[in-house]
Amino acid sequence: MYLNCHTYYSMRFGTFSETELLELARENHITQLGLTDINNTSACLNFIRKAEQAGIKPIVGVDFRNGTDQQFVGIAGTNEGYMALNSFLSDHLHEEKDFPKRAPVIPGAFIIYPLEKIAEIGPEELREDEYIGISVRDLRKLPLSPYRYKTDKLVVLQPVTFRSKSDFNAHRLLRAIANNTLLSKLDAGETASEDEKMYPAENLYNAFGEYRFILENTVSLMTRCCVSFDFSAAKQSRNQQTYTGNKQKDEAYLLELCMNNIGYRYPDDQKMALERLYRELELIRQKDFISYFLINYDIVAYARSKGYFHVGRGSGANSIIAYLLGITDVDPLELDLYFERFINLFRSTPPDFDIDFSWRDRDDVTRYIFDRFPHVALLGTYVTFNYKGVVRELGKVFGLPKEEIDRLSAGNYHSYELDEPSRLVLKYGKLLEGMPNYISVHASGILISEVPLHTFSATFLPPKGYATVQFDMHIAEDVGLYKFDILGQRGLAKIKETLEIIGYNRPEVQRPDIHDVNRFKKDDRIHSMLESAQCMGCFYVESPAMRMLLQKLQVDNYLGLVAASSIIRPGVAKSGMMREYILRHQDPDRVKQAHPVLLKIMPETYGVMVYQEDVIKVAHHFAGLSLAEADVLRRGMSGKFRSRAEFQEVEERFVANCRQKGYEDHLILEVWKQIESFAGYAFAKGHSASYAIESYQSLFLRAYYPLEFMVAVLNNGGGFYRPEIYIHEARMLGATIHVPCMNYSRMENRISGKNIYLGFGYLKDLEDRVCHRILQERDENGAFVSLEDFMDRVYVGMEQLAILIRIGAFRFTGVDKYELLWQAHLRQGVVPGEEEQYRLFRTQQKEFAIPVLQTSKPEAAFDQLELLGFCLCSPFDLLQETPRSNKGAQDLKYTEGKYIDIYGYLVAVKKTRTHRGDEMFFGTFIDHYGEVFDVVIFPPVARKNKFYGKGIYRMYGKVVNEFGFLSIEVVKMRKEDYIRDPRFES
Repeated sequence: MYLNCHTYYSMRFGTFSETELLELARENHITQLGLTDINNTSACLNFIRKAEQAGIKPIVGVDFRNGTDQQFVGIAGTNEGYMALNSFLSDHLHEEKDFPKRAPVIPGAFIIYPLEKIAEIGPEELREDEYIGISVRDLRKLPLSPYRYKTDKLVVLQPVTFRSKSDFNAHRLLRAIANNTLLSKLDAGETASEDEKMYPAENLYNAFGEYRFILENTVSLMTRCCVSFDFSAAKQSRNQQTYTGNKQKDEAYLLELCMNNIGYRYPDDQKMALERLYRELELIRQKDFISYFLINYDIVAYARSKGYFHVGRGSGANSIIAYLLGITDVDPLELDLYFERFINLFRSTPPDFDIDFSWRDRDDVTRYIFDRFPHVALLGTYVTFNYKGVVRELGKVFGLPKEEIDRLSAGNYHSYELDEPSRLVLKYGKLLEGMPNYISVHASGILISEVPLHTFSATFLPPKGYATVQFDMHIAEDVGLYKFDILGQRGLAKIKETLEIIGYNRPEVQRPDIHDVNRFKKDDRIHSMLESAQCMGCFYVESPAMRMLLQKLQVDNYLGLVAASSIIRPGVAKSGMMREYILRHQDPDRVKQAHPVLLKIMPETYGVMVYQEDVIKVAHHFAGLSLAEADVLRRGMSGKFRSRAEFQEVEERFVANCRQKGYEDHLILEVWKQIESFAGYAFAKGHSASYAIESYQSLFLRAYYPLEFMVAVLNNGGGFYRPEIYIHEARMLGATIHVPCMNYSRMENRISGKNIYLGFGYLKDLEDRVCHRILQERDENGAFVSLEDFMDRVYVGMEQLAILIRIGAFRFTGVDKYELLWQAHLRQGVVPGEEEQYRLFRTQQKEFAIPVLQTSKPEAAFDQLELLGFCLCSPFDLLQETPRSNKGAQDLKYTEGKYIDIYGYLVAVKKTRTHRGDEMFFGTFIDHYGEVFDVVIFPPVARKNKFYGKGIYRMYGKVVNEFGFLSIEVVKMRKEDYIRDPRFES
């Protein structure tokens, strides 16, 4: 009898989930139930899926509202009606237009107008599909209403929004958040009535006892409603079913593409490749994934035609077909990639292809997909209220001062100190935490469906400008929609731009073949860089943690890098297996301690689980689980699996099987602990290999074209470190760095020979429109010859001009910047201030006698610190006190086991906690010779020694060697003072 129920997907309005709604219905003996969220169909699919388990007939629709003003409720009678409702809703959401007072004809759907709105739709007779809704509260008005005689058109429309007083309070808070107002000032019209609740079935029947025909009409309408989807494990994929329009042609085309490329990928011996190819092809055909592969091929083929770089990763990299199609560059035969991780008969979902494109090219690839295929949408995701966010929102609603909100958000309080409003913030914060706040766009997922996506939900139009479904990846999988992951990353843009820079800076050099990765794998210069961890700027291998691991493992080859790329992940480290792997790698006798079965399963990683497929191997061969059960474990650890009950069942089976095989409990628990610790962090081996390929491409460019590579790194947002660190690295590699120059610089950084000119984009306070004006004038009419020439040709306000002069952009004139500032002020004082006037009237400048001025190096450095955020001189030149130690990173190897006094400029710091929860730090520094070194600060020292941002620190500590990696265990530390800013000295 309930046709107007809301969940918390009625964003910032509803207060509980669709599963809680079904539980509420069961408690009240309701056997059929209508879900109609406000302008949203996010919950409908899962509601239908879960209703069957609850023994309730699901009915779905939409509560159409302008703000909180209900216009009408649409109820889907059929799947076609549900799609029509979604299309109608989507049209209004995309165009941000109000809903009309009267609904249009929506085929396959019923329209219910609330009693208070029926008079507004006009005198026309109601259509066959239109009804008048009567709530419990409306029963008081009905005897006086002229519509009481429309006995065939009245149905029950009792809204359900709350279960309790607590829900109502939460609702009011959500409405205050939505309206960005204090709770005390919340308009009553913005909230629902407190009586929007579910009554037991018998109570509802009694309430409408005088109007049995209303109940009969409602039952009749609900009986006519039937919307269903296949959620079974054997459900058919709802992705686009064919590529060519015919499944047989698809299969033939896929084989043709593979055979066309097999000679390129395997020029010498193709026997093993052909065996693997036909084996995969048969399974792909059986699982009906051929079109999935061809669509991915189509996407990367378009990218190649445009000159875009891509990296295919995910479990699809385990496939030789993906390798032959060029979706990935990972050879599964070379790496012995575990085929069952790629695909098996027990796996219901297709293999993952995460395809990375340059962040500059990704949008065009997305546009192509939307233009190329008929039924496409971006995948949605729910942004939920987290603790800090909800505390901040509720703090504003309750009118708390900012300082108190900050304190509560940071958790810096004792409960006994809090006043009543603060306690309410925390109380209701727990209630709202985890609720959806708004729908956003999945980071990479695109759906390419066989049928219109409005079949499944409405869509909205985010700033990206592409239709986006109102459900997430879990719901998509439930209904048979499997996403295509199209991602953007900066590493590929760095590679592409490096090649472009080589073209203009070193035209005499033949452009390198960046895809000749097999040659890179044999390059001694690259291997030497890996072993010494000289990887600044290189994709995935430049962070302090990765540099440390590369040195501990003495990685000097491709396979070693593949392993390191996965070992660095938190899951492996958390389980203690990173350390165990390093120990076994360095000590062959240690390998003998591995369990024989585990060592036999994973000889390459010394019996240590490193990759996702290792879990499948161990579960299948060590514990005797079926491949289907092993895949449940794999999905469970990936964070993409929601059925904890099923996961728990497989865990129990794992333990029972191991005991049956005679393994001791301590071994079983140790192996299970490793599996659990992966928890969404471990990589598939093919995924790690894909990362290693891109790392090798970056390493090659850094090895042979270091300055061009560093400029590309800077132009694409850097990486792990701040821009100044990459600028320092470029200088260490032989570059001469110049501040932005009026005649050489552009928005991005430019290189000429070994001279790197920083871009105008680094000047934080310089307006983009000023830069555009300068560059346009210079491109059209040539270089500037003087400040006067510049001021005659380009209108720039004095404040913006001063920035350019102070940074040294006019140093080509040979005139000191203080003198230039005088000239600019004097000239600006005799010309009109508006640009239009400036261009019409150029007044001759009077000659003035300007005193001889000279900018000192410290003054220039402080100007750079202010305008760029860093200085181009060594920060050690700015120290107030001369360092009392000349020790540097190179001295660590001579002082192993001893104490060292050393100065370092802070590069990066990572805060972490011990297993006891104590705070400690890892720090990376540059010494005064420009070399990098690392420190660790354990909790007792960390409590007394703090980091105070960028700057130079003096440290005293013990040099330690852990697996060949030298670092300093700091005993004491302090930040050193810079000289006083000479620009403000009297």
